[in-house]
Amino acid sequence: MKGLIRLLSPYKIVAIIIGCLLIAFGIDFFLMPIKVLDGGIIGVALIANYLFELKVGLTLLLCSAPVFILAWFKDRTMFFHSLYGMVFLSYFIDIFDPYRPFGSLIASNPFVASVIGGLFIGTGFGILLRNDTSTGGFDLLAKLLSHKLKMNVGILILTMDAVIIGMSGLLFTVDTFFLSLATISAGGLATSLCTVKHFSY
Repeated sequence: MKGLIRLLSPYKIVAIIIGCLLIAFGIDFFLMPIKVLDGGIIGVALIANYLFELKVGLTLLLCSAPVFILAWFKDRTMFFHSLYGMVFLSYFIDIFDPYRPFGSLIASNPFVASVIGGLFIGTGFGILLRNDTSTGGFDLLAKLLSHKLKMNVGILILTMDAVIIGMSGLLFTVDTFFLSLATISAGGLATSLCTVKHFSY
């Protein structure tokens, strides 16, 4: 019972909500209007949305299932924290999807929008990771591997994101590819700054 209360502490819930809101803002308000990709499982979900108009939040839930299975066996606490994060993030992304408050501004400044979107997303992930939570995607996988590999979580996420962007670059324009690189670079930097002291050795 004490463990369950600790998992559901108000502080953790607030951190999860704030982190997920920041990630959803970055995706819905800055990336999706110009069809820019993020890395990891979010990148896969965005590709599915751009090509097949699938809901990003729902796709995230489906694609994260294998990582959740791994977390169930490796770290039950991270499993439950990430489960809450994934539910909140999927909900926020699909709820905010119809809204484009900065539409014309984003369209005229795609590079700036890509960087700002990446900073929102990276900061959101950093807040989650500093509080031992995640959203169940590659950030959870990176969290599970960071201590074993003795690497900063942000660097691990940046590496995995680069692989996704590199593979998916073939499906979109050169402009989209480089804008997506700007997004994951800004996001990786923001996450690293948020977690560098927390995961220092």
